[in-house]
Amino acid sequence: MATYDLEEQEQLATLKAWWAENGNLVLTTLSLVLIVLAGWQAWNYYQRNQAAQASALYGAVQKAAGANDLKQVRESAGAILEQYPRTTYAAMAALVSAKAHFQGGDLKTAHAQLAWVAENARDEALQDIARLRLASVMLDEKAYDDALKALDAKHGAAFDAQFLAARGDVFVAQGKKEEARGAYKAALDKADPKDAGLRGSIQLRLDALGTAK
Repeated sequence: MATYDLEEQEQLATLKAWWAENGNLVLTTLSLVLIVLAGWQAWNYYQRNQAAQASALYGAVQKAAGANDLKQVRESAGAILEQYPRTTYAAMAALVSAKAHFQGGDLKTAHAQLAWVAENARDEALQDIARLRLASVMLDEKAYDDALKALDAKHGAAFDAQFLAARGDVFVAQGKKEEARGAYKAALDKADPKDAGLRGSIQLRLDALGTAK
């Protein structure tokens, strides 16, 4: 029993000595871990709160677009871009707003919304969609060189066929049939064989050019 007590006292003494030497470091490290955890939880809460509020505004944009209320579309989309620009909802709202204004004949607003998405969206696929639609708006604006520049931007391989087909559309508008034909043929080569809709659309445009001379 005495031996056990002696061993226990030695262990306790060793522990006290270790704590005297390392106790402050342990407490500091523990405090830092707790601070980091608290900060992480606060950040996650902030992100969830931002997403929830942006989602509500996005719903308002969709509702206004469905009702063809361009004023409300513009105001709600503007609120998201101003208050929650880093959320995915901001880019999606801008795309909805651009479509509504394009259909309403307001090319200037549609152009501005799409340019914002192409420049600021954090999702690369949304950026690619915005550039394709922006090129279409520029085509209507007869800004052909700008449209081709937008289509020259780096994009995901999944969009290769659509970007090439859009280039063909611009060339057609410029009266450059051979360049258009080449773009459409390249688009067909890139198009997914299973995407009958896209392939059919490209083929119709290619056929409309007639036989090469």
